Amino acid sequence: MRLGSPVVAAQMAQMGMGVVDTIMAGRASARDLAAVALGGNIIWPSMILLMGILMALTPTISRLHGAGRTTDTGEVVRQGLWMALGTSTAVLLLVSQASTVYRLIGVDPDIVPLAEQYVRIAAIGLPGVMFFNVFRYLCDGLGNTRPAMVVAFIALGLKIFLNWVFVFGNLGMPAMGAVGCAWSTAIAMWFECLAMLWVVTRARYRQQTGLFSRFSLPDPRRILELMRLGVPIGFTAFFEIAAFSMVTLLVARLGATAVAAQQIAFSINGVAFMIPLGLGMAASIRVGHELGAGRNDGARLAAMVALGASLCYAVLAAVVLVVGRESIIGLFTRDTEVAVLGAQLLLFVALYQLVDEAQTTAIGGLRGYKDTRTPMLVTLCGYWGLALPVGAGLGLGWFGVQLGVYGFWIGLALGLTVVAIALVWRLHRLSLRPWDYPHTLARAE
Repeated sequence: MRLGSPVVAAQMAQMGMGVVDTIMAGRASARDLAAVALGGNIIWPSMILLMGILMALTPTISRLHGAGRTTDTGEVVRQGLWMALGTSTAVLLLVSQASTVYRLIGVDPDIVPLAEQYVRIAAIGLPGVMFFNVFRYLCDGLGNTRPAMVVAFIALGLKIFLNWVFVFGNLGMPAMGAVGCAWSTAIAMWFECLAMLWVVTRARYRQQTGLFSRFSLPDPRRILELMRLGVPIGFTAFFEIAAFSMVTLLVARLGATAVAAQQIAFSINGVAFMIPLGLGMAASIRVGHELGAGRNDGARLAAMVALGASLCYAVLAAVVLVVGRESIIGLFTRDTEVAVLGAQLLLFVALYQLVDEAQTTAIGGLRGYKDTRTPMLVTLCGYWGLALPVGAGLGLGWFGVQLGVYGFWIGLALGLTVVAIALVWRLHRLSLRPWDYPHTLARAE
């Protein structure tokens, strides 16, 4: 899909910041890597939740654009900026309680102070990255996905450079380890915001959307409509990543080596996950545009093509992970114990590639149909009702057998399989329905 490549690339670059932290903190020490893992498992779920809520902008804008009403999108974006400000402020208050979460779960006390410091500093960037995503979703909804890709890659390059300076102590700076990762994350997030703001102030966007034609106060009616669509999107993504984060927090009871290996495996899985996630986002844009133009068959074709491409990619990714697992792990750590455990965990990552890629692309397609509640309920039941209890039971010995970190991954694989089957079936059935264009557009407004 023409829209897919830039969306995939932008998503990989943006989420690649966490992967960069994993690689570079792992080169510093196992303790720094464990702190980044624990801190990231507070910051990234929070960010994903906010991004998901704001993602309501994309199908709304794409439908208005498809219907020839591009000038109406400026007001949608202005309300989106108010949403970004309000939600990011609320989340900043929540992540400030990270220490309470760590102590309740029983995280290794040696890691907690450094992880808390990481969270406090990295959270400074959350408002910036939310404003970035509002402007990004405007461009995406108009079918111009390249600006976000360019900005995200420049920000990733900046992030790598700042990590080199702050983490390892170059150019006269002290070596800060995990704390350096946090500072570079916050700076890179605000850079993304300013860069995308510059993009959307250019003449093309000002004339098309009327974004800067006037100032708008918060409109409760419009914000409520966007929230009705966006909150389920946000929680759908949050339930998944928060389940993975909870696994890492529970594994932290097993020590720094287990946490480090777990974080590496999750980071590698995150890289593999970016392509189907991007395909799902592209499907959401394309399906919304086709429905806005009254082309039901085109919407189904877009969803099915994205799903097929994602499944083909999953097979390739699984093969690469199995064959190259030891070499891949070697890029992240020099610690022998961490490397051995991480290579074993990559076998689990390879095992569930097919279902993981299928479910995330299906969610993207369903979002284009404005079906956001069903994925939210399915992911809640699949991850928190099945994957996490089974994984914790097997991992911590609740069922009479203690498999350690492997038990958690068995539970995750089981939950992912159930979620994927349910969501692909839902997308198939929904795409066969005849859609009443005026009714669906009215809901988008």
